[in-house]
Amino acid sequence: MVNHENVTTAFDLPGFRIKRNFGVVRGIVVRSRSIVGTIGAGLQTLVGGNISLFSRLCEQTRNDAFDLMLQHANELGANAVIGARYDATEIMNGVTEVLAYGTAVEVERAAQ
Repeated sequence: MVNHENVTTAFDLPGFRIKRNFGVVRGIVVRSRSIVGTIGAGLQTLVGGNISLFSRLCEQTRNDAFDLMLQHANELGANAVIGARYDATEIMNGVTEVLAYGTAVEVERAAQ
Protein backbone atom coordinates (compact mmCIF):
# COMPACT_ATOMS: atom_id res chain seq x y z
CA MET A 1 0.00 0.00 0.00
CA VAL A 2 1.39 3.41 -0.96
CA ASN A 3 1.09 5.93 1.87
CA HIS A 4 0.93 9.63 1.03
CA GLU A 5 4.19 10.05 2.98
CA ASN A 6 5.86 7.77 0.42
CA VAL A 7 5.02 10.00 -2.55
CA THR A 8 7.50 12.65 -3.56
CA THR A 9 8.33 14.94 -6.45
CA ALA A 10 12.01 14.12 -5.84
CA PHE A 11 13.70 11.11 -7.43
CA ASP A 12 14.65 9.55 -4.12
CA LEU A 13 13.02 9.09 -0.74
CA PRO A 14 15.31 10.15 2.13
CA GLY A 15 15.96 7.31 4.56
CA PHE A 16 14.95 4.67 2.03
CA ARG A 17 16.68 2.67 -0.67
CA ILE A 18 14.95 1.84 -3.95
CA LYS A 19 14.74 -1.92 -4.16
CA ARG A 20 12.68 -2.30 -7.34
CA ASN A 21 11.34 -0.04 -10.11
CA PHE A 22 7.90 -0.83 -11.52
CA GLY A 23 7.82 1.98 -14.07
CA VAL A 24 5.43 4.82 -14.74
CA VAL A 25 2.04 4.90 -13.05
CA ARG A 26 -0.73 7.35 -13.74
CA GLY A 27 -4.18 8.45 -12.76
CA ILE A 28 -6.33 10.25 -15.33
CA VAL A 29 -9.54 12.18 -14.62
CA VAL A 30 -11.57 14.08 -17.20
CA ARG A 31 -13.96 16.67 -15.77
CA SER A 32 -16.36 19.22 -17.10
CA ARG A 33 -17.84 22.23 -15.40
CA SER A 34 -21.54 22.11 -14.66
CA ILE A 35 -23.75 24.92 -15.94
CA VAL A 36 -24.62 25.82 -12.34
CA GLY A 37 -20.95 25.94 -11.36
CA THR A 38 -20.08 28.00 -14.42
CA ILE A 39 -22.79 30.56 -13.63
CA GLY A 40 -21.78 30.67 -9.96
CA ALA A 41 -18.11 31.12 -10.87
CA GLY A 42 -19.08 33.79 -13.37
CA LEU A 43 -20.80 35.69 -10.57
CA GLN A 44 -17.71 35.30 -8.36
CA THR A 45 -15.56 36.90 -11.09
CA LEU A 46 -17.61 40.08 -10.75
CA VAL A 47 -16.19 40.72 -7.27
CA GLY A 48 -12.70 39.41 -8.06
CA GLY A 49 -10.39 37.31 -5.94
CA ASN A 50 -10.30 33.56 -5.59
CA ILE A 51 -13.00 31.77 -7.57
CA SER A 52 -13.72 29.18 -4.90
CA LEU A 53 -16.11 27.09 -7.01
CA PHE A 54 -13.38 26.41 -9.56
CA SER A 55 -10.71 26.04 -6.87
CA ARG A 56 -12.73 23.27 -5.21
CA LEU A 57 -13.37 21.57 -8.57
CA CYS A 58 -9.65 21.70 -9.44
CA GLU A 59 -8.57 20.43 -6.03
CA GLN A 60 -11.06 17.55 -6.10
CA THR A 61 -9.99 16.61 -9.63
CA ARG A 62 -6.30 16.59 -8.64
CA ASN A 63 -7.10 14.49 -5.55
CA ASP A 64 -9.03 11.99 -7.66
CA ALA A 65 -6.18 11.72 -10.21
CA PHE A 66 -3.66 11.33 -7.36
CA ASP A 67 -5.72 8.54 -5.76
CA LEU A 68 -5.98 6.73 -9.11
CA MET A 69 -2.19 6.98 -9.51
CA LEU A 70 -1.70 5.42 -6.07
CA GLN A 71 -4.21 2.71 -6.92
CA HIS A 72 -2.23 1.90 -10.08
CA ALA A 73 1.01 1.77 -8.04
CA ASN A 74 -0.63 -0.55 -5.48
CA GLU A 75 -1.78 -2.90 -8.25
CA LEU A 76 1.85 -3.25 -9.38
CA GLY A 77 3.06 -4.00 -5.84
CA ALA A 78 4.79 -0.67 -5.19
CA ASN A 79 5.00 0.97 -1.78
CA ALA A 80 6.19 4.41 -2.98
CA VAL A 81 5.98 6.80 -5.93
CA ILE A 82 8.89 9.06 -6.85
CA GLY A 83 9.03 11.88 -9.40
CA ALA A 84 5.31 12.60 -8.94
CA ARG A 85 3.86 15.28 -11.22
CA TYR A 86 0.56 16.70 -12.44
CA ASP A 87 -0.39 17.76 -15.93
CA ALA A 88 -3.63 19.21 -17.29
CA THR A 89 -4.96 19.55 -20.82
CA GLU A 90 -8.13 21.22 -22.02
CA ILE A 91 -9.78 18.66 -24.29
CA MET A 92 -12.58 20.98 -25.35
CA ASN A 93 -14.16 24.13 -23.98
CA GLY A 94 -15.08 23.40 -20.36
CA VAL A 95 -13.63 19.86 -20.36
CA THR A 96 -10.21 19.26 -18.83
CA GLU A 97 -8.08 16.17 -18.38
CA VAL A 98 -5.91 16.04 -15.26
CA LEU A 99 -3.09 13.53 -15.14
CA ALA A 100 -1.12 12.55 -12.03
CA TYR A 101 1.94 10.46 -12.82
CA GLY A 102 5.18 9.24 -11.34
CA THR A 103 7.46 6.23 -11.03
CA ALA A 104 6.22 3.36 -8.87
CA VAL A 105 8.95 1.80 -6.77
CA GLU A 106 9.43 -0.60 -3.91
CA VAL A 107 11.53 0.94 -1.16
CA GLU A 108 13.07 -0.36 2.03
CA ARG A 109 14.58 1.49 4.97
CA ALA A 110 18.21 2.33 4.37
CA ALA A 111 20.76 0.86 6.76
CA GLN A 112 21.89 3.37 9.37
